[in-house]
Amino acid sequence: MKYFFPILVLLVFSCKEKNATDKQIALNRDDKRPNIILILADDQGWGDLSSSGNPNLETPHIDALATYGISFENFYVQPVCSPTRAEILTGRYFPRTGVYSTSSGGERMNYDETTLAELFKDNGYKTAAYGKWHNGTQAPYHPNTQGFDEYYGFASGHWGNYFSPMLEHNGKIVKGNGFLVDDLTDHGLEFIEKHKDNPFFLYLPFNTPHSPMQVLDSLWQKFEKKELQLPSNQDANENQMFTKAALALVENIDYNVGRLMARLRKLYLEDNTIVIYLSDNGPNSLRWNGGMRGKKGSTDEGGVRSPLYIQWTNFLDEGKKINQIASAVDLLPTLASLADVYPITAKPIDGKNLAPLLFDENQNWKDRVIYNHWNGKTSLRTQEFRLDDDNRLYHIPSDRGQTNDVSEKYPGKRDSLVLMKNEWLSMVEPKNKTNDERSFTLGHPEQIFTHLPARDGLPHGKIKRSNKYPNDSYFTNWKNIKDSISWDVEILADGKFEVELYYTCPEENIGSIVELSLGDSKIAKKITKAHDSKLIGKKMDRVPRMESYVKDFIPMKLGAMVLKEGKGTLTLKALEKPKLEVADIRLLVFKRLN
Repeated sequence: MKYFFPILVLLVFSCKEKNATDKQIALNRDDKRPNIILILADDQGWGDLSSSGNPNLETPHIDALATYGISFENFYVQPVCSPTRAEILTGRYFPRTGVYSTSSGGERMNYDETTLAELFKDNGYKTAAYGKWHNGTQAPYHPNTQGFDEYYGFASGHWGNYFSPMLEHNGKIVKGNGFLVDDLTDHGLEFIEKHKDNPFFLYLPFNTPHSPMQVLDSLWQKFEKKELQLPSNQDANENQMFTKAALALVENIDYNVGRLMARLRKLYLEDNTIVIYLSDNGPNSLRWNGGMRGKKGSTDEGGVRSPLYIQWTNFLDEGKKINQIASAVDLLPTLASLADVYPITAKPIDGKNLAPLLFDENQNWKDRVIYNHWNGKTSLRTQEFRLDDDNRLYHIPSDRGQTNDVSEKYPGKRDSLVLMKNEWLSMVEPKNKTNDERSFTLGHPEQIFTHLPARDGLPHGKIKRSNKYPNDSYFTNWKNIKDSISWDVEILADGKFEVELYYTCPEENIGSIVELSLGDSKIAKKITKAHDSKLIGKKMDRVPRMESYVKDFIPMKLGAMVLKEGKGTLTLKALEKPKLEVADIRLLVFKRLN
């Protein structure tokens, strides 16, 4: 299906008069297709920007994207992280892609989906993602097998430390450098510099203001004693310290957006770069959000409305506001159209190409329905109405806060939307853990590294997770030699693998022998090196966290395993335990040797 509109003349670089350096860059670059930078905030609400009318913070660089670009007044994402990310990347409603959860395998986007990155890469673009992936850790779910030449960050849903944490770079474990969002932006800037002479697609899925609420001292000093002018309209007991931390983190994002835009201007790339900014769901606490009902996790307006700013200097009108409803699924067909990238995908696209709205003031745009779904709850949004999960109907232009059910006034509209809701659910067939038959993949033939974190494992006996939220957890309380940890895996291709175990173990507990086995393949190693890391994170937390604290885990080489293609259960157990405990376990890393 073609989405390109002839109104776009993509070989035009700029209508501005250029200086000599700018002209030279333009001459050196034969391919004038636009660069794409897609910036995604994590748990930022629609109201967490000064451009939304919030006086509690200052976001001049993000606001400038709206001032010098286009803003969508009614743009919708899903209520939580991984579903929205899957929709952005595929243009398809997330239940179609295999996503049904935010952890333990349910966050995985089916590897046969066609992603934005694959479209751009197949059409000659350089591609990179730096940040929180949250659509699958192991190849072929990993970013490097979903179209991204470069990946740096963490693939899990949340991380336990934002200051020089353990990360990965194309599968290799590395240590971050400084505050995480600054570090991710640094990598983005390097990527822009490296590929300034080629078209590129840069995806920056930042990890904030998602908790834990770790904030740089300089920003916390500004917000800690600040008196908030606009409180939440939903809860008189708003946690204002959480709100302050979230707003401080958004100001840090704004600072980094400013760095990105400054680099584009320095390299004379701003005129030929499409910059998109949005968030992945509503705010992660009850705070000011324009009077809307709901927050993260809710299918009401407050849980799913996001800012969407698109700047493309000299191509898009400055300051234009678009009132028509739009959705995360629209980004793939829209960006493919703007860059003239084809083919789209073999699977049906749910999104609409928004290019007519971007360029044509008089476009005859038909009304549509946008669907929001999470945790068994579903709501629908038309241009005028929202049908909530309880089948109450609200006229959003006059009642953004969803306070007045107008079902009796518009019974026909309500009944038709209820029918559409049921038809949509039947069509997309939302999945759950009970009907997910996918194992955790191991040993992709085109990738060197495979990670099996504690998040994806199962503890047996009295072994416990460090936290009920698995994403950045580790296994602890391994006191019984009969206890074990297992991973349900699928070996994708025969191979020999070097295996590292990331662990901590105090001096008084060293000496256990651990064995890793899969079928007839077994390796064992004695823990001889003590490493007793203290919990990391609390010092920089500005409010108590829900997530697990983390530790500084170190690797131990267990040996080499020969694994055969097929499914099985990978088991880690202790053969000997001379002391009180075996070890705390964070991660297994498999390195393909052949």
